[in-house]
Parts: sequence; structure tokens; C-alpha cells
Amino acid sequence: MTPGVDRRRFLRVAGTGVATASLAGCMGGSKSKDAAQQLDGPIKIGVLAPEPGNNPIGASMANSAKLAANQLNENGGVLGSDVQVTVKDTKEDPATGKRKYQELTVGEQVDLTTGVFTSEVQLNLMSSIAQQGTLHLNTGAASPETTRRVAENYDRFKYYFRTGPVNSHYLGQNMVDFATANFESMGWNSVAILAEDYTWTEPISKALNGSLSDAGIDVPVNKRYAGGTENFSPIYDDVASAGVDAAYVVMAHTGTSAVVQWAKQQRPFGFGGIHVPMQLPSYYKSVNGACRYAVTQNSATPQSEITSKTVPYADAYQKANGKYPVYTGYITFDAVKMYAEAVKQAGSKEADKVIPKLENMSFKATTTENLEYYGKDHQYPHDVKYGKKYAWPVWLQWRETDGSGSQEVIWPENLSTTKYQSPPWV
Repeated sequence: MTPGVDRRRFLRVAGTGVATASLAGCMGGSKSKDAAQQLDGPIKIGVLAPEPGNNPIGASMANSAKLAANQLNENGGVLGSDVQVTVKDTKEDPATGKRKYQELTVGEQVDLTTGVFTSEVQLNLMSSIAQQGTLHLNTGAASPETTRRVAENYDRFKYYFRTGPVNSHYLGQNMVDFATANFESMGWNSVAILAEDYTWTEPISKALNGSLSDAGIDVPVNKRYAGGTENFSPIYDDVASAGVDAAYVVMAHTGTSAVVQWAKQQRPFGFGGIHVPMQLPSYYKSVNGACRYAVTQNSATPQSEITSKTVPYADAYQKANGKYPVYTGYITFDAVKMYAEAVKQAGSKEADKVIPKLENMSFKATTTENLEYYGKDHQYPHDVKYGKKYAWPVWLQWRETDGSGSQEVIWPENLSTTKYQSPPWV
């Protein structure tokens, strides 16, 4: 649930074989004969995704936008108009992302852009979004800096919304909330905080610093380690020497090396936190079960009935693509469906007419019963709301069932399928 996983490192551990996201529009379905209003032409949606042909993050974005469009078109479209989807590859590069954004907005004149995973790419698009005045629903990057710009100059940046995940500040707050609710029963009375030194982790570290100690949790090790770290033995030696119960981690780029070495070396402490690679449903096989007993935060899992829409979406995605989506898929699917509802309410594709509808809407999504955005007077206007009634991440533990891995939810309690189990070597 974080921006900026290096594609090569992610694929090295997560595997390939994701359904290729071609640059194709999703057409079809009959037009509604009794639509109150007819739109001028089709609704054009542009998806900005990292390596959609072989990166699970980008593929989930692209394929989910297409799935949402297909479902809309099969039900008559939006106010009688078909929904078309075009996908562009950002390559997780700010300059490439900006060029592809211009192709979508200036060249193809799309009505909405969505996607974007890496915070550096998203931040580089902000001035272009303001200039073009085209709605953008971000579905991957978590830096709070984007919505801070909306707060600083609403009229200029009002076209930007973050449908998910919650921004990095709230990701950190959720780590605190999870710790407060669960650490005592898990036996994690002392932890070592390990955060990779990338931009996206900085707000999380700020949210964690002091908060765990204030909650009565001992934190003898609090380390931001170099982003290029591959050998975790020296770090784990320090963690083991501190005698903590667990490593509480914030990892994306370096996550696989970290969890594989933890398991192979059978380090005497638990392992969990925000670990982006472990959010992938097919991850267990790709690391030969090294993630067993490890814990991560996630937006949803294929079997978690967060709302009545969660499992049907995941199953439909699996049927269409041969595997389940990662979290960016759920959020992108929700973004397209929410935008379609806003267009219906506005009776128009014009951004200035759709924006008020999005600002005042409470939308039942796959990841929350109430997908809502903070208002213009909030610290983070147009950011998805965080909280038990709003966007509220699930926490899962990888377990082995019948020889294969499964993502078992351990919190919140109403969605839990099991209790936390300590690794047998701890």
C-alpha cells in the first residue's frame, strides 16, 4: 500500500505471468434508452500504470479499469455513453509519466486519468493536472505532499483526488492503531522499527516515532536503513542483540531480501508491518514460503468480505485475468465506478461539474463501505478519509494451508479468519 516499488526488484520476487494490459478501449453493451441525459460522445479514461504488461502493480491498475468499464458498458454505459479505457506505461519514471500524461490529456483528450503508483511520478504530474484541468483519481501513490498542494491552492489543484491508498501519514497511524490493539495479545511488547530510506516512508516514520513508546511499547531500535540494502544480517544482528519480540517494518523495494533472510536464518523475533511485496496474493509461491508467519498491512484480500463488493470484484478479476489483483486493482476499480456515479449525478463529464459530486459523495466500494474525501478545509483535501468507518486497512498473516500459502486476516476482528501465530523458531 505504498508508492515506489522498484519494478525489477518486485518482479524478481513476485514473478511474472500477469495478464498483459494492452492499450485498448473497453467497448460494448447497449446504450440506455431511458437515460435522463445523453453525454457528448464516449467517456474516455486514461490509466497511468507502471509496466502494465508484467508488473503486478501496473497490471492490476490497467486490468481493473478495464473490468470496471466492461461492467458499466454491459449495463448500458454511463448516461447512454460507452466507457473507453486507454493504458499508458509510466515506467515508474517521472519524465516518462509526464509525457504519457500529456499524450492522454492533450493528445487523446480523456475525461479522467487514474492510476500512478510512484510518488515521484505523481508529484511531477501535479502542475500538468492543474494546467489541463482534467480530473485525476490517484490509485497508488501515498505521499501526503500531493493533497497538501490542494490545501495550499485549491482552485489550481482541485482536479486532483486520491482514491487510495490512505496517505503515508495515515499508513503510519494505522501501524500505531494496529500495535495498540494487538501487540499485547501477539506478545510483541518490544519491537525494532526498520524503515527503508525512501521518500514514501518518511511520513510513516514521523507517525511512528514516539507513538509506540507512548502506547507502552518498548522500541530500543529505530532504524532507517539505506534503500539499496540487500544484506540484512548486520541489521538483524542488532535487532537480535536488543532482544526485541519483533521487527516492525516499513518496506517495499527491499522487502523480499528482508523477509527471505529472516526466514532462512530463523531469526528469534517476529516480522511484520507494511511489506508491499507480501500484499501480492501469489507471493508465497514466489519466495518458496519464506513469508510464512510474516504479517503485513493491506487494502483487501480476495477472500475478505470488507463490503458486499469485495469478493465479487476479486473473483471477476481472477476469472478475466487468471490471478487475483494486488491492492492497486481494488482501488482503481473503485475509482472508475465512483467517477461513473459522479458523472451520472452531474449529468455531465465536465470536471467542474463532477468535482462537487465527488466531494460530497459517500460511495460503497470494494475496500470500504464509505469511500469519502476530505473537504477543502482539511489538512489533506481530496484525500480518501481514514478511519474505522472509512478506509481502514486489513492486517494479514501468511499461513500455509494444504501445501500452499494463504493470506489470513488477523485484524480487524470482524474480518479475521485466524489469530496471530508466532513462528515456531521464536
